[in-house]
Amino acid sequence: MQSAGVWALRPVADMSQADFHDWQTLLEARTGVVISEQRRAFLQTNLSARMRELGVTDYASYYRQVTDGPRGAVEWSTLLDRLTVQETRFFRHPPSFEVLSQYLQERLEAGLGKPWEFWSVGCSSGEEPYSLAIQAAEVLQGSELPEHFAVTGTDISQGALSKAREACYSARRLEQVSDELRERYFLAQADGRFKVVPSLAARVCCAKLNVLELAKAPMSGMDVIFCQNLLIYFRRWRRRDILNRLAESLAPGGLLVVGVGEVAGWQHPQLVPVADERVLAFTRKG
Repeated sequence: MQSAGVWALRPVADMSQADFHDWQTLLEARTGVVISEQRRAFLQTNLSARMRELGVTDYASYYRQVTDGPRGAVEWSTLLDRLTVQETRFFRHPPSFEVLSQYLQERLEAGLGKPWEFWSVGCSSGEEPYSLAIQAAEVLQGSELPEHFAVTGTDISQGALSKAREACYSARRLEQVSDELRERYFLAQADGRFKVVPSLAARVCCAKLNVLELAKAPMSGMDVIFCQNLLIYFRRWRRRDILNRLAESLAPGGLLVVGVGEVAGWQHPQLVPVADERVLAFTRKG
């Protein structure tokens, strides 16, 4: 009998064109994500790693397992965590947060109404929603309502959401956080990581959501929506469909921030582009 260690070293069979097509089709149908020929190695590496754990030797057998009723749904959820890219960090695109800061300052000067509502679409392991929360807390600091905001992060990956709820990060993820903000909003841990302070974490809620099901999402009247480094994985028509849904979820005067270069030529009758060539952002007509 072979040990598990020996088994793990045995290569999984090469992925045939037919297998690749089946997995491509399944992923796009269920998540909207397109795996191009250039990302075939990424797909094969992540599938084969999971197949080794399960002792499955061919892609077709694993495909049947993943698509087989309720048990398949559980395995699909596990696999999805492997296939969703979760490399991110705080304040990942600084110009977007500069635009946000200026926007919030103007909102504050115009007078506080209802609490500000933020939405991070494709929030991964939580760095973006907590960055939004820090930005809001900074702007509202010293006002009569310093906690007048709430942030919702949504993602398809249950594993990523678990990390977001834990709210504990390596120093590398905080490279773009100033010492002052690190002191104010994080607690250094014995293992060298940094945990978001409870008062800020309490303003952030993370929930599972597939962007193909935005029509069912309860979010509406949002003041700020960030959707960055997500649309690149979708076909052009689907990117526009997602953005149209997000535009409808904005409150009048709300701000939508998209990843630079992720969509070209998209317009919406209710949105006005922000005049800053460093970002791709829009405000909804008031």
